[in-house]
Amino acid sequence: MSTTHISPVADLETPLKFAYWVPNVSGGLVVSTIEQRTGWDFDYNKKLARIAEDSGFEYALSQTRYAASYGADKQHEATAISLGILGATERLKVIAAVHPGMWHPGVLAKWLITADHISDGRAAVNIVSGWLKDEFVNFGLDWLDHDERYVRTQEFITVLRGLLTEQDFSFKGKYYDINGFTLSPAPVDVPGRAHPEIFFGGNSTAAQGTAGRTADWYFSNGRSLEGFAENINGVVAAAASGARTAPKPPRFGLNGFVIARDTEKEAVETLREIIAKAHRPAVEGFASAVKEAGASTKDGKGMWADSTFEDMVQYNDGFRTGLIGTPEQIAERIVDFKKIGVNLMLTCYLHFQEEVAAFGRDVLPIVRELEADLARKNGTELNTDLLPITNLEGANA
Repeated sequence: MSTTHISPVADLETPLKFAYWVPNVSGGLVVSTIEQRTGWDFDYNKKLARIAEDSGFEYALSQTRYAASYGADKQHEATAISLGILGATERLKVIAAVHPGMWHPGVLAKWLITADHISDGRAAVNIVSGWLKDEFVNFGLDWLDHDERYVRTQEFITVLRGLLTEQDFSFKGKYYDINGFTLSPAPVDVPGRAHPEIFFGGNSTAAQGTAGRTADWYFSNGRSLEGFAENINGVVAAAASGARTAPKPPRFGLNGFVIARDTEKEAVETLREIIAKAHRPAVEGFASAVKEAGASTKDGKGMWADSTFEDMVQYNDGFRTGLIGTPEQIAERIVDFKKIGVNLMLTCYLHFQEEVAAFGRDVLPIVRELEADLARKNGTELNTDLLPITNLEGANA
């Protein structure tokens, strides 16, 4: 029986949401020579998206990358493949990752509104401040130091939200100067949503502050329960500072690599094999780049700042979340994260199509039972009206 303390920010009535990383980058989601039955091409991703929405996933996140890194030599652009996935699905919300400094917030706002209309209100964005210096420098773009990138990102999100929600919007900041601009049409009017959702991620103190002041959702790399509770506290403190510009309190998403097997031993052995077959030059090259980024923060708390070689074989620290074991063990671990305030689990796998279907079939039903039991034990009820539509028979066909 778990003894995880229930945080004041935990939402016990709302079912957890689930997302998956779109594998629009070659090489799978681990930097290893282990077999990964995962494709980066659009046909694979189109089928995967349909499996995911039938399996109970509500979101997909497309990765943004321009220069080859962590062993990947091919990648599709995030906004383009997101639009394709939206067109191939009916219910799935698709989050396209973009970099300030490569995009202007007004151009992104216009793209987002168009994508929102094409998808009947299912488009979203993830604002990524950027850590790969070579992408900016080799494009001839300005490279800012760590904390300054978050100054620009905060302005970027402020302008993006303003253009999505206001007419004759004006803003004058250090990086953006908007003069009485109106975008028409406006985004789709979706009940309960002020505008297309704005996600944002990072582990550093500067990132937590930016998320607390501006973002709808805060994403984190893989973390332990204690580690992510610390991140949540930092975001909540920033949100309570009086400087928050978003209409609702921030919600929280966490990355985790899922290895669900019949026995815990089998799952752990799979993890060991992934790490034993790590593509060492690629991992070390990636580690060198991201360690520089993490160490550049004033307090040394940037993403990957304390990651080991083994952690970075999954390049978003997904092993650290601990979603490794039997379906029952993974479900219990996920609900422990709900207790500390997590609202969404962002997942990745070795073999995406088959393991996403298996997750929906084997893990999610247990999660829902545990969520309902948790709510009842704390004097409330899980709102099952908010559960996504599923078609498990179709997903497993």
